[in-house]
Amino acid sequence: MLKKIMDKLRGEPNLDKLKKIGLKVGENFTYGRYCFFDPSHCFLISIANNVTFSTRVHVLAHDASTKKIIGYAKIGLVKIKDNAFIGANVTILPGVTIGENSIVGAGSVVSKSIPDNVVACGNPVKVICSIDEYKLKFETNVKFEEEYTLRGKITNMKKQEMIQKLEGGKIGLVR
Repeated sequence: MLKKIMDKLRGEPNLDKLKKIGLKVGENFTYGRYCFFDPSHCFLISIANNVTFSTRVHVLAHDASTKKIIGYAKIGLVKIKDNAFIGANVTILPGVTIGENSIVGAGSVVSKSIPDNVVACGNPVKVICSIDEYKLKFETNVKFEEEYTLRGKITNMKKQEMIQKLEGGKIGLVR
């Protein structure tokens, strides 16, 4: 009960309530804090299986920018297919489909559909490479196992080792 109260105070979405209105969510959907699902048109949003949203993802199925001009708001279906990953602070606009196995980079504004198996980012969003090309970019990166995470109870010595190995702007990978 306390968690529900805290979530409401923080502005966390009530997925159960949104599902009752028509939001479609598949299995194994995970999302970070402060995500927003267009409550007035959530029945136009479908999220498939194994989809991950980072923090502060906004999914909009309507856009009222046309309301004063023509008297109507724009609306459109939003479909997010299986195994998609949506980065932090992404805004997804009406009429967009995000393809299966695709990644949308942090801070992107998705105003057009993204095909399957690609990485896309930017404002407006642009496809930058395939998932296979993206994987190749990280083959030679230094890798850190779970003991280098908070859940793995990282030690101060491991923190210092990680900092040292990442000096000079290097990017590593952590399990």
